[in-house]
Amino acid sequence: MSVNRSNYEKIIGELTPSKTTLVAVSKIKPLSDIQTLYELGQKDFGENYVQELIEKAEALPTDIRWHFIGHLQSNKVKYIAPFVHLIQGVDSEKLLAEINKQGKKNNRIINCLLQVHIAQEETKFGFDADEVSALVNKITSGGSVFDNVNICGLMGMASFSDDMQKVKSEFETLSELYKTLQSSIPSFNTLSMGMSGDYELAVECGSNMVRIGSLLFGARL
Repeated sequence: MSVNRSNYEKIIGELTPSKTTLVAVSKIKPLSDIQTLYELGQKDFGENYVQELIEKAEALPTDIRWHFIGHLQSNKVKYIAPFVHLIQGVDSEKLLAEINKQGKKNNRIINCLLQVHIAQEETKFGFDADEVSALVNKITSGGSVFDNVNICGLMGMASFSDDMQKVKSEFETLSELYKTLQSSIPSFNTLSMGMSGDYELAVECGSNMVRIGSLLFGARL
C-alpha cells in the first residue's frame, strides 16, 4: 500500500489547530512513499534504524527533518550526528553524553528528547519519573554539562492496550511530569507521545508531537 493521502490530510487538519507536529514514521518504507508525502508538504520523518536513516537522508531532499525514534546504541550516534534533526529516545545519561561528544565533533547542538518509561510492558526503554527528574536536576545544577545538546522535552509510549483509560492515565502522567520539568529547563517545548492508534487521546492529554506510520503508509508486514 502506498501513501494514504486522505488520511494524511485528515490528520494534518486535526493537528493544525493545536500546532501539533506530525512525525511520519517511515521505517522500512520505500523512498518513493517518503517522496510522495514530502511533496504533499510533510517535512518531519521518523526512522528506527541507523543504516536505513543514513541511506534515506542521502537519497532524499536535504530539507527533510529526520527524527531518530528507535532505541539508539551509543556506538551508532556518530553516524547520524552530522544531520539528525531530533533524537527522540535518549534513555540514559551515557547516551546523552555520547550525543554531546558527537555534537561537539560536528560543531552542532543536537536536539534530544528524554524517553520516559510510562507503559507497563517491560520491552519499552526509558527513564522512570524519578530518574529523569534526577538527571534534569543534575544538569540544571551544573553537575553535568552538555553544551552540544539541546534537551527540548520528553518522549513516551503508552501501553499497547485497548484499555483507553489505562492509556489516558499513562499519557496524563507523562504530561504532568513534562509540565513539572518545564519549569526547570526553559528549552523544554516538546512532548512527544501518541501513535496511529492513540494520537487523538495523546493530543487531548497535552502532546504536541505525534509519531504516525500505519495510518499514512499502511500496515507493516
